[in-house]
Amino acid sequence: MAASILSYSKYVKLLGCFRNNQIFSVTSKRSIMATRPRLEKVLETLQKNPYYEKYSQKIAKLQQTSPEEFLERVSENERKIQEEKEIPALSQSVNLSRTIFSTLCQQNRFQREICRNYSSSTRNNKYITTPIFYVNDVPHIGHLYTAALADTIARFNSMLGYETILSTGTDEHGMKVERAALKNKLPTDKYCDKISLSFKSMCDTFNIEYYDFIRTTENRHREAVHHFWNRLYERGHIYSGKYSGWYCVSDEAFLSNDEIIEKKNDKGELVKVSLESGHLVEWYEEENFKFRLSAFQDDLKHWLKNENAVRPEKFYKILSNWVNEGSVFQDLSISRPKNRVSWGIQTPNDDTQNIYVWFDALINYLTILGYPNEKYKQFWPPSIQVIGKDILKFHGIFWPSFLIAAGYEPPETLLCHSHWTVEGEKMSKSNMNVVSPFDAASQYSPEGLRYFLLRNSVTYKDSNFCENTVRLNLNADLADNLGNLVRRCTGDIINPSKEIPNPKLFSNVLKSEKALELKRNLESLKLTAEKNYESLNIHHTVDAVMTTLHSANQMFDYHKPWTLRKNISDPKIANELKAVISLSLESARISALVLHPIIPKMTSDLLDFLQVPRENRTWQDTIPIYMETLSNDDRHYIKDCKFFEKIRIAKK
Repeated sequence: MAASILSYSKYVKLLGCFRNNQIFSVTSKRSIMATRPRLEKVLETLQKNPYYEKYSQKIAKLQQTSPEEFLERVSENERKIQEEKEIPALSQSVNLSRTIFSTLCQQNRFQREICRNYSSSTRNNKYITTPIFYVNDVPHIGHLYTAALADTIARFNSMLGYETILSTGTDEHGMKVERAALKNKLPTDKYCDKISLSFKSMCDTFNIEYYDFIRTTENRHREAVHHFWNRLYERGHIYSGKYSGWYCVSDEAFLSNDEIIEKKNDKGELVKVSLESGHLVEWYEEENFKFRLSAFQDDLKHWLKNENAVRPEKFYKILSNWVNEGSVFQDLSISRPKNRVSWGIQTPNDDTQNIYVWFDALINYLTILGYPNEKYKQFWPPSIQVIGKDILKFHGIFWPSFLIAAGYEPPETLLCHSHWTVEGEKMSKSNMNVVSPFDAASQYSPEGLRYFLLRNSVTYKDSNFCENTVRLNLNADLADNLGNLVRRCTGDIINPSKEIPNPKLFSNVLKSEKALELKRNLESLKLTAEKNYESLNIHHTVDAVMTTLHSANQMFDYHKPWTLRKNISDPKIANELKAVISLSLESARISALVLHPIIPKMTSDLLDFLQVPRENRTWQDTIPIYMETLSNDDRHYIKDCKFFEKIRIAKK
């Protein structure tokens, strides 16, 4: 019997290891009559827990009960967990030893801070978001890039077969919006209506296929924000207190002294500005509500153990440094006196305060899913949230902290991108170089502008908008490399009947190295493009497509189909001609499918032109037809289509 007895005091001591290696003890000398394997397994599970060190002392304190009752409650809790059918599967990497922690913590407030559910399992639903756009001004190409990038990711996931939704919308509260409305001599609500409509029009014009367009002035959003606020308040994460500090209206944020610098303004006066944005700051002292952000440094460290939590690596490292250094974890002011910021959502428990615009705005990602209705869980947490680098702190510090405090899972991935310059200079009103997406679209077409922004950007550094580069790219890539290939294959000189021969019937006719190289490119394009889409390197996907199309044009020129056409009476030459046409158009078909998430309207037009059925436009269809077991009819014919009128970008 002695071998099956483990000292309860020894067991509790082992639970109490701190980072400084100190051991605490308890006075109880009772023993747990249980099998050693069971207890050792419990101990081993706890020691692997990422929150073990943080909460070991609190856990031990809660164990001032009989060992028999303790194990009995563990067993009972195991049974209850098995019966829970609506709770999503827990991540194996962050299980948190739920069996024991839940039992121990039922008695006190620490339950809400320990029981985390971080899911890493593969899901059939994908939720992609843009940030909601602030209505202090009309859209520019930076806003369009964000929306197009998120839309591209969503469309790719849809082609893979996932049920995918994309959210976007406008952020309409705060002092900056009030001041913008006053400057434009409009009532604040009318001003918001006008600017929000311009962002919605941008999404519609550029084929951003959103599931829902949210406005933070909607009643459904106010209800969601109140529910979320009350949840945090009830869990003890919100308290009232006095706050004083430097406030930046343009950034809608309080800043620490380390985030402030002094510089001279245009009048030569010494003023204080934000170190990061350069915007003016003002000193405020006020009573408001605060969120216990200081309690969540360890939680965010754990979240960031997954390096895919923030991408690309540059911004992952920036956020990790903030979290590890810890200076950002000061309790956060999350309300403003209504007499100072009147345009906002009132706090549920104080009619003199309005909710801080960033707390309000971030909840939009839940509102769109129907929160607080339980149906939001079908798509939660977000798969990828696309943001600009200027709002990394809000989405990388505040947002996951709010969610963890409420007991919800943080986003799987934040995709943080850099900004756009114009002709090498920062885009700003003072430089008078802000590029309107609507003006640019009138010159380059909506699809052309989408293509350029996604083709010529990398997320980890700023990209440059140059009009001459836009024209060169669009003409070289879309008009010449893609469009001209299709035009020549279907022109009257080479293919007067507009026939599209089945590639499967002619795949082995061409023996030239140019043809074999093209087939190698086609056969590897699916996996190459898929890898680059999934790694969020959109420009590399385009590179792979253009390499394939360049190879197709080289093959076409090598076999000289215009010469083959002159000797069409020879069956061998006729087959060679059909092989050139079929392989070239197969290259165009696959390229259009791969590029579809990037330029959906143009590629849809091309696929219509090539008579590709709607049901054959999935990612699986990017495999060359000649590699498939099944094949289409021997041949089909192109109907009249004005596709080529849309593809060339005229030079000045």
